[in-house]
Amino acid sequence: MIKIEFGVHFGREVKRADIVIMDKIQITTPYIIIEVKKPKLKDGKEQLKSYCNATGATMAVWCNGKEISYYHRKDPNYFESIPNIPASNQTLPDLLKVKFTFDDLIKEDILKSQKRSLKNLVTEMEDEVLANAGVDVFEECFKLIFIKLFDELEGARDRTKSLEFRNYGESDSELKQKIEKLFDKAKKKWEGVFNNDEKIKLSPSHLSVCISSLQNVKLFNSNLEVIDDAFEYLVNKSSKGEKGQYFTPRYVIDMCVKMLNPKKDESMIDTASGSCGFPIHTCFYVWRSIYKERGIEASHLFTAQEKISECQDYVKEKVFGIDFDEKSVRVSKMLNLIAGDGHTNVLYLNSIDFDRWDEWVKDDEDWQDVYFEGFKRLKNLRATKNQNRDFNFDVLMANPPFAGDIKESRILARYELGKKENGKPQSKVGRDILFIERNLDILKPGGRMAIVLPQGRFNNSSDKYIREFIAQKARILAVVGLHGNVFKPHTGTKTSVLFLQKWDDKLCPKCEDYNIFFATMSEPSKDNSGEKIYYPLLDSHDHLVVKHDLFHPHLEGDEPIKQKDESQEEFDRRIQEYRLNVEKYKDLQKDGIAEAFIEFAKAENLSFWKE
Repeated sequence: MIKIEFGVHFGREVKRADIVIMDKIQITTPYIIIEVKKPKLKDGKEQLKSYCNATGATMAVWCNGKEISYYHRKDPNYFESIPNIPASNQTLPDLLKVKFTFDDLIKEDILKSQKRSLKNLVTEMEDEVLANAGVDVFEECFKLIFIKLFDELEGARDRTKSLEFRNYGESDSELKQKIEKLFDKAKKKWEGVFNNDEKIKLSPSHLSVCISSLQNVKLFNSNLEVIDDAFEYLVNKSSKGEKGQYFTPRYVIDMCVKMLNPKKDESMIDTASGSCGFPIHTCFYVWRSIYKERGIEASHLFTAQEKISECQDYVKEKVFGIDFDEKSVRVSKMLNLIAGDGHTNVLYLNSIDFDRWDEWVKDDEDWQDVYFEGFKRLKNLRATKNQNRDFNFDVLMANPPFAGDIKESRILARYELGKKENGKPQSKVGRDILFIERNLDILKPGGRMAIVLPQGRFNNSSDKYIREFIAQKARILAVVGLHGNVFKPHTGTKTSVLFLQKWDDKLCPKCEDYNIFFATMSEPSKDNSGEKIYYPLLDSHDHLVVKHDLFHPHLEGDEPIKQKDESQEEFDRRIQEYRLNVEKYKDLQKDGIAEAFIEFAKAENLSFWKE
């Protein structure tokens, strides 16, 4: 029985629940309460809580016409997310105990069906559970995402396997025991992210609520952007914002990668790697070219696919990241391990203070246990043995911290930009200024880089000496002005991306007069509060895509490649579907700044875009 505008008594006051499904046995008792008038989830959920607590209803549904969420009322304080409400011939335990595989997760993914973000789910968990759980929110969320990624990877590679990161109706203590075992397996596979003796600190009841909130989220997608947002929120909240270092939006990263066109035989590094966006997306770009060469398709589960040996070798030998924020390094190490099939060269080092690297490494046994192999590979790229200043990297991309000054004379003395005209160290120098010089030293002659800088570095008369230093060392390839909303809500600082190629007699002969590519981002990509602006349609893989003009988004996906064991009929069907998608999205998208630069680069005969 279904009732509309059902009266719910709060003492003498009576409020009206929008829709109530009554218990089929006790027909006067509410079974499920549905709220459809509150436009915001937080408000709707609070109202549902009060209705459920007043009536004893065990389930609740909130919907605003665009999004929908289902909850199980475990007790007055905790409402667990559930995948759906039971059918008429089911009970809630029946619904929860059904075998659930990775293919089921693809179908049930609430990020797609409810158009929600992982960041929103994390903030909801924080409000509901974590804030009052007496734990480090970052650490416990990090563990949960780490465990879930491991479970998804196992399920993606064995489609018959039931996912374990799921409440199948176990008691809270049984569920925690199961998740702890899964955590141990994940730590063993991806070493160095957590200590071997690390445990989940959430209580069984708190953990149960968190598992229910996350179990129907598919974290693996085409580019790991799903989890980037959540970690950006968590890390910025706990540390990075204090240092003026903010995670670079993935669409800015992809623009840089497309413009610099890294090759499979080239080495790449990010000297302020944060969550490792530049290295990981460089891997994706190069891997796609390798796959294309071999006639292999990269599916929408690209990050969960087992990589061919050529791709594994690339990430193991050619791609590096360095950061001095411990939490960011652990996040980036995890993402790099996953994307790179167990390989990573993410290092916990201070890029600016390179003189202390060997000293620091030698005296820290724990550091060596985690980072030694990557550091050994990094040293192989040094320009001169036994010194850590100059390297021979082909490509460098970075978004260094642009707040705070370096004041240590010992460090400033090692940089040309750290000295006055008379050769004496300055009293202080902006951290981002030293990163410009540091990055140029890390590049080999002819190497190219993209670096995000505050707009003032390009305009301020007081920074003229920096611009002259850059022009002496490298060709200025391009300057792309980013919209002022790109790094909101963390900062409204106006930034630009500077693209350089280091002078080299062969790859980039020095000249005084040359053309420079200038462009300005006109689509804001975020609103004034820092919320991302999306295209009105999901892409062909059912992902939300941020609306920007940095490059052509190709919402239709990659053009199909006929596979060896594929029938002509099936291939023709996929081609037809692709063409329909091209038509579907054609009025929504167009070429952007990256495509314009590529055309410019080819006309200028730049070495990395020669055909």
